[in-house]
Amino acid sequence: MQPLVRHTGIVALLDRANVDTDQIIPKQFLKRIERTGFGQFLFYDWRYLPDGSPNPDFELNRPEFQGATILLTRRNFGCGSSREHAPWALADYGFRVIIAPSFADIFYNNCFKNGILPLVLSEEQVDELFCRARQRLPYQLTVDLERCLLEDQWGLRLGFSVEPFRRECLLKGLDDIALTLQYEDKILAYERARGII
Repeated sequence: MQPLVRHTGIVALLDRANVDTDQIIPKQFLKRIERTGFGQFLFYDWRYLPDGSPNPDFELNRPEFQGATILLTRRNFGCGSSREHAPWALADYGFRVIIAPSFADIFYNNCFKNGILPLVLSEEQVDELFCRARQRLPYQLTVDLERCLLEDQWGLRLGFSVEPFRRECLLKGLDDIALTLQYEDKILAYERARGII
């Protein structure tokens, strides 16, 4: 997993509440077992028209959001089924940070396990970011996870909090496997002592 320490990126605006995991990655694309290859299907039913051509009315298809790595959205993002494919699709598309007033619990946990920072801000702060972004498209934010600061080029400075263990894992790029491998010597010693290996 790639560490997330300080990230500056274009902000894509998805001004919708209660975006569920079926909308993030529709069920017909869940046939892969790898974590890659899902980005092309992200928000598929919204991004594409029935004939397969891009939907010009969908937010992520707008030119000013091309190359966006930060997603700004509304409350209860990632609700619905608990599929881990949703953060896989967002990460594969290129998103490193998702900002919303709230997230569904399982989706929130899955983001951390897949190198995405789900950043919770108040409704008022999210409203302010939408307002600022619409005035300055394409809009960029810098997320500094070491200092827990969110900044733009026009004087915005917002502090945020992240649970310390999750913050440390993102800063160091540690997923569950990497966390376990930190104790590889102790695991091997235990297995040798028990005659397992």
